[in-house]
Amino acid sequence: MSRPLLFLDVDGPLNPWAAKPERRPEGYTTIRASVRPGKPLRVWLNPEHGPALLALGYDLCWATTWMEAANRWIAPVVGLPLLPWVDFGDRLFAERPDGVHWKTATLVEYAAGRPFAWVDDEQSAADDAYVAAHHPGPALLHHVNPRIGLREPDFTTLRDFASGAKG
Repeated sequence: MSRPLLFLDVDGPLNPWAAKPERRPEGYTTIRASVRPGKPLRVWLNPEHGPALLALGYDLCWATTWMEAANRWIAPVVGLPLLPWVDFGDRLFAERPDGVHWKTATLVEYAAGRPFAWVDDEQSAADDAYVAAHHPGPALLHHVNPRIGLREPDFTTLRDFASGAKG
């Protein structure tokens, strides 16, 4: 059986954007990313995250509004190789009347029945219900606190899910 997918969001899990703006979390470095026209974004990244994510037993995939830009700005700082990324197309930021996050259906389609975990700071019970109803394989929607980003308990949860999803 193939390894499960790990869909990675940037802002929240890797970039604790909601941390106090004057206090960079310990172990993080600051970059200024010019992803869109205008003022560069302040992004905090932890170089230990990449090796820790690679050791989990997943095939990693960006699931972020950064899309392909994550390979340019995020991957080198956290120690990840170039990764595939989910193209959200016209679903990017599209609100749904049922409360399901705009990423959820696209991620389920991308996984195509394959086991997956999704780390983000925006999932809800509506997303859990959607995945349960539309995805035949194991799935873990793992919420990460955007004030602190990924921590060891998150890695433990992801490691445990990957071990169980492989059979």
